[in-house]
Amino acid sequence: MEKLLAVTVIGADRTGLVRDVTKAISAAGGSIKQSRMTTLGREFAMVTLVSANWHAIKKVQEALTTLAETSALTISFRNTEERLAQEPAAPYTVDIVAMDQEGIVAGLAGFFAARNIEIADLSTRQYNAAHTGATMFAVQVAINVPASTHLATLREEFHEYCEEQNLDAIIEPMQR
Repeated sequence: MEKLLAVTVIGADRTGLVRDVTKAISAAGGSIKQSRMTTLGREFAMVTLVSANWHAIKKVQEALTTLAETSALTISFRNTEERLAQEPAAPYTVDIVAMDQEGIVAGLAGFFAARNIEIADLSTRQYNAAHTGATMFAVQVAINVPASTHLATLREEFHEYCEEQNLDAIIEPMQR
């Protein structure tokens, strides 16, 4: 029977870190089903979903614990299960660019939560505008809009919200 393990890893960014973590998982009999990896400042972070039989899951946990102790990594894991079927929803993408200001992500999260819209994925980045050098903030969000949501109303409310917050935004169906 397949078991699932959610794994998070963070440590000083260095060449070979992904190799070391994935090798430990694989050598213990685990298989990576999903993952996200990124550099955050001088740190490297991974979030990974590992699958294996119950015996191999224990070996993966032991291998990762050993790796954490020998490699100055912070590694945590948690047993999990397949996600239950959700209400039918349409996948949409949201792209936002704005002058960097406090609370952009928190505001967006609040907007979508108030409408029972799931955030499936979210990434942000800060950069300097080409001509002015002003600090800009970009957000890319994948959302799942419930079938019961009136899309025209959602678009109108979203654009009003963005105008109030001084955000340039696009919301459109996800292209698969």
